Amino acid sequence: MIRVKLPVPLQTLAQTGREVQLEVPGSVTIETALDALEDRYPMLQGAIREHVTHKRRPFIRYFACGEDFSLEPPSIRLPDAVQTGAEPLLIVGAIAGGSI
Repeated sequence: MIRVKLPVPLQTLAQTGREVQLEVPGSVTIETALDALEDRYPMLQGAIREHVTHKRRPFIRYFACGEDFSLEPPSIRLPDAVQTGAEPLLIVGAIAGGSI
């Protein structure tokens, strides 16, 4: 069982709390974690990654154990602490801005 923390807009879309728990068979990667998340909460399909290509959407970031995994290949194995559920995978909506 892994833990995934979601930003407020995705919590609202999926009607969940801040954290969800998911069963991920085998090794936990960004790809397998997101597959499990989208299987359980189909309304999130297309919100985190593109429908067809499964590429990460702009302004979405992935963090685990204090490390940014956003630019890593989706097949990279996440740290053991995420695998065991001791630490969550964080999906973060980046904020962009500028001066007016």
